[in-house]
Amino acid sequence: MNIKFPRDHKDHIIRSIQEYFYRQNGEEIGEIAAEDFMNFALKEIGPFIYNEAIKDAKSIIDDKMMNLEEDLSSLERPIRK
Repeated sequence: MNIKFPRDHKDHIIRSIQEYFYRQNGEEIGEIAAEDFMNFALKEIGPFIYNEAIKDAKSIIDDKMMNLEEDLSSLERPIRK
């Protein structure tokens, strides 16, 4: 996935990756290695996360549409025949 982050977000992600590697493995990795890992994760894992987010958004929109249909139906007036 080709996602462009603002520089401050990217810097935060890189620091988080560096901290994670240190906490988990006691290893210090540099900014380039952390950025490479971020790019790898975005490319390989990003599409799965993105697709799940789309499914979640679709589910929320479907629920909202159902509520909207119910709300609109409740406004209908009876018609005498």
